[in-house]
Amino acid sequence: MSKSADPILITMGEPSGIGPEIAAAAFDQLAGKINGYPLILVGDADIFREHRNAMIATKAKVRAIPGKPDTANAAAVIEAIEIAVGACLAGEAAAMVTAPIHKAILSEAGFAYPGHTEFLGHLTGVPRAVMMLASEKLRVVPLTIHTPLNQVPGAITQQAIVETAEIILKSLARDFGIAAPRLAVAGLNPHAGEDGLLGAEENEIIAPAVAALRARGFSVSGPLSADTLFHDEARKNYDAALTMYHDQGLIPIKTLSFWDGVNVTLGLPIVRTSPDHGTAFDIAGTGKADVRSMIAAIRSAALIANARRKADG
Repeated sequence: MSKSADPILITMGEPSGIGPEIAAAAFDQLAGKINGYPLILVGDADIFREHRNAMIATKAKVRAIPGKPDTANAAAVIEAIEIAVGACLAGEAAAMVTAPIHKAILSEAGFAYPGHTEFLGHLTGVPRAVMMLASEKLRVVPLTIHTPLNQVPGAITQQAIVETAEIILKSLARDFGIAAPRLAVAGLNPHAGEDGLLGAEENEIIAPAVAALRARGFSVSGPLSADTLFHDEARKNYDAALTMYHDQGLIPIKTLSFWDGVNVTLGLPIVRTSPDHGTAFDIAGTGKADVRSMIAAIRSAALIANARRKADG
C-alpha cells in the first residue's frame, strides 16, 4: 500500500513532442508535490537537467529535435515507462503519470504494443487492462481501443464486455469512491441496432452481456444508442459509459473536456494516468503547449492513490 510520502513518477514520453516540456512545466507549477506526494520526473538526464534533484534518469540516451521523432530514442521512451512501472510494483512509488508517446515511431523501432495501455498490461501481468477517459463531466471506456474500425465488430464478444464492465464497476468503487456505481453500455450500430434492423450485435452479443452483468448484481443499462448517450440529462443516469470502439467514446469526452480529461488505466495493480492528448509535434519546443491536461492527470493520480489507500485500509 502506498504512503503519501511515496512519489508520483512522471515519464517523459516522446522526447521530440511536448511530453517533456509539459511534464517539467507541471512539476514547476505544482512546486514539485501534490497532496503530500513528491513528484519525480523519469527520462533522459539532459532533457530534465534543470530538475536533476527530482529526476530518475534512463540509461538510454536521446537526441531530440522538436517535431522530428526518431526511432533511436525509442529505447529511452520505453525504459522510462519500465522504470516507473517497476517502482510502482515494488511499492516505491504511489502512482505513475505518463506523457504522450508516438505509437508509430515506437512500432517502427520494433515496439510490439499498440499503446501505453497494452504495454502496461503486459508489464504488470494482468489479463485485461482497460482505458478510461475521465473528467468531472464524463467517464467513458472504449471496449476496443487501438483497433481499426473494420476489425471492431469481430472483436466484440460477450466475454470481453462482461470482463471489461466488471473492471470498470470495481474501479468506480475502489478508485473513485462511488458506493453503488452505474454503468451504461452503448450499442455498436446506429440506434443500437434498431431491434436487429440495423445490425445483430446488440441482440446477439451486447444485450446478453448486459443481462449477465445484471444477474451478478451490477447496475448496468444497455445496449443504448450512442447518439443519445452523452447529452446533459443522459449523463445523470450513469457513472461511466462503456462504448464499443475508440471514437464512439473519445469524441464525446474530448468535446466536453479536452483540457481536463484524463486517461486512467483500470485493472492494473498500480495507479496510472496520463493527459488526454497526443505528442503535438507541430508546437513542440515553441512554448505553446498547454499544461492543463498534464496537471489534471497528476491530480487524478494523487486522488486515486488516496482512494486506494482508504479502500484497502
